[in-house]
Amino acid sequence: MATIFNNLGRFFRQKDILTRLIIINVLVFALVRLTGVFLTLFKIDATAFMACFQLPGSLLSLAKEPWTLITYMFSHHGLLHILFNMLWLYWFGKIFLIFFNTKQLLGTYLLGGIAGACLFLLSFNIFPYFEDAVESSRLLGASAAVMAIVFAASFYKKDFRISLLFLGNIKIYYVALVSLALDLLAITSENAGGHIAHIGGALFGICYALAYRRGTDLTKYLNKFLDKCVNLFKRKPKMKVTFNRRASDYQYNDRKKQENEAIDQILDKIKKSGYNSLSKDEKKRLFDASK
Repeated sequence: MATIFNNLGRFFRQKDILTRLIIINVLVFALVRLTGVFLTLFKIDATAFMACFQLPGSLLSLAKEPWTLITYMFSHHGLLHILFNMLWLYWFGKIFLIFFNTKQLLGTYLLGGIAGACLFLLSFNIFPYFEDAVESSRLLGASAAVMAIVFAASFYKKDFRISLLFLGNIKIYYVALVSLALDLLAITSENAGGHIAHIGGALFGICYALAYRRGTDLTKYLNKFLDKCVNLFKRKPKMKVTFNRRASDYQYNDRKKQENEAIDQILDKIKKSGYNSLSKDEKKRLFDASK
């Protein structure tokens, strides 16, 4: 079992951030849905469990569940919901990475999702139209985060073209504008919260592209914070300990005395019998001492 998890971990680390985001979304969707099925089999209401990952429309409820500001953008309602979001994330994420790096992709995804959540919360707590729906409304899905990536790429490089079925080559800028117009027309529909969040993500994407053109990276500080968080969990290299093997002064002097006595004996032997009378070891010791 440990080997399986190690292999899965190695597989995950080898992938780029775009693939990792898709994997995380799919894993969260699968785990939440499977847990929901398990609870239902025991006749336990799974609605409360699933709601733990969804962003509440009430500010009071959000204060009790602050983590949902992040978890909502990795949660999905059904198979088609996650399928279309991941397809958009993959297609436009690839385009985004033509102009930006992987850290900027992650930062745009997270900040775009947060921007969508903020616009959703503001709209549902300010406009009287949503007054009756605040307590029961919850937001989920990666759409706002994906829209931030779509609009960041579209407004940074408006002339970039993609090929669409039946429409041929069309500027990505027009695709983004059409999707924004559809969301604006649907802000009073049954899925009003979702469309409002889309607009929030899109607005962040536009701001990101315009700021980046002026030399400002809006994801800079978030990425620094994330880097620090990652470094906290990295294995630190083992400290290399070296021991001081130098002998004490007493040991050094004693050894030096013995060496000198041995050299004196060799010199006496040379005086009596000549250099050739020395053994190989004595000649080597004399040679080393002469250095």
